[in-house]
Amino acid sequence: MIAKFIYLEWKSFLRSASFATNLAMKILLGFLVLYFTLCFLALGVGAFYILREMKLDPLVTINKYLIYYFLMDLIIRLLLQAIPVMNIRPLLTLPFKRPTIVHFSLGKTALSFFNIGHAFLFLPFCAVLLYEGFNPISVVVWGIAMFSLIYCNNFLNILLNNKDNLLGIFITIALVLAGCQYYKLFDITNYTLPFFEGLFHTNWLFIIPVLVLAGLYYWNYNFLKGDLYLDAGLSVKNDIAKTEDLTWLNQFGTLGIFLKNDIKLIKRNKRSKTTVAMSALFLFYGLIFFKNPSQPPAMHIFAGIFVSGGFLFTFGQLVPSWDSSYYQLMMTQNIPYRGYLNSKWWLIVIATVVSTILASFYLYFGWQTYLTIVAGAIYNIGVNSHLVLLGGAYTKTPIDLAMSKGAFGDKKSMNVNTMLLTLPKLFLPVLLYWLGSRFSSPQFGLALVALTGVLGFVFRSKVFSIIEKIYKKEKYKTIAAYKQKG
Repeated sequence: MIAKFIYLEWKSFLRSASFATNLAMKILLGFLVLYFTLCFLALGVGAFYILREMKLDPLVTINKYLIYYFLMDLIIRLLLQAIPVMNIRPLLTLPFKRPTIVHFSLGKTALSFFNIGHAFLFLPFCAVLLYEGFNPISVVVWGIAMFSLIYCNNFLNILLNNKDNLLGIFITIALVLAGCQYYKLFDITNYTLPFFEGLFHTNWLFIIPVLVLAGLYYWNYNFLKGDLYLDAGLSVKNDIAKTEDLTWLNQFGTLGIFLKNDIKLIKRNKRSKTTVAMSALFLFYGLIFFKNPSQPPAMHIFAGIFVSGGFLFTFGQLVPSWDSSYYQLMMTQNIPYRGYLNSKWWLIVIATVVSTILASFYLYFGWQTYLTIVAGAIYNIGVNSHLVLLGGAYTKTPIDLAMSKGAFGDKKSMNVNTMLLTLPKLFLPVLLYWLGSRFSSPQFGLALVALTGVLGFVFRSKVFSIIEKIYKKEKYKTIAAYKQKG
């Protein structure tokens, strides 16, 4: 029966309307997976010797910070890991046993790179421990415990998948614990280190994470099995509708109508609310670059682009996919593309201006730092706002608004056109800043970046005409793609 499910999944992949795109993306993702695999292998082999060169006990140091490792792993899963699903409804009318369907669905999650990727880190580290003469039994049981905890996170992610606000809670917990430890107020590792050390030195303690893993699998099994009913778990949930007039936007005519729809969409749906919330994290991106002596000065404008462009890169890059559920209906109405695109552009501009104002705390690092953010904001408004709308013409991935996953975008929305448009979004301002700084001064570099943004704003009407023609050309391909559910 499992073989039959694998056969059906393969047929679904081959017969998908977006087969060519999916295949290209899987090849690209394969190279990325290979890259990260090599990085994990290098870290797994080298971590022991790097820590020993730093006069630290490698095993104790690793065990000390494993609490943060697994906490960050859970956060990344909640943010990025999609839950593999099957087209279950048709199967329920066929002679397939429900337990088999559930076991297959859970088994698909076990094969995710979010799980397998850890093997390239822990297995080489365990091999180094054996090579260095550590007790083989202790190394084996410690490795089993590590993978049990990894898969505990995997099944926790499934249980927490539809729980709102949990991502923010876990991020807050991680930041508070790390901050308290940094400022020596409270050190959580004093309490977790004995447990992780015990997993290595006490041969029976590994049974605890194994039993927890078994319990979580059984919990997931019952949770998913309980929803495999057409008249219960898989039925369409009807929420109580709430009306909002937002009449003050009526004064802007057609633009106001589109803006009202976008504001309502953001406020009412999980995916859009999560995306907007995550865009706020971009405000702190500059802390990685500013006043960091290891970063070249030309990368400061790179940070300035991201600090002010969080909403642009998260929400803006998925236009018009936000409207995919009713895009066909929109196309049957007498709706001008220019008005539709103009509303999205103004939404991006307003969010960019608000982000720039909120980023005023970077004045702590000096006026030069904040001017870098302002220059990046001008470039975002004049150039990048047009590029994300242009990329939207080639983004044909429908969005499930009821699902909070994928706040930073969907890998299926990437294609050759959108990838090429990434170059002027990120690297052109860095090049302009570098040229201005090299031949004159950093201030002249910022002026070049800002001037490019101003020119983009001046020629906005001409650029919009080009974008509008491309949207009209791609109209029917987009409609056909949004019909595709598999």
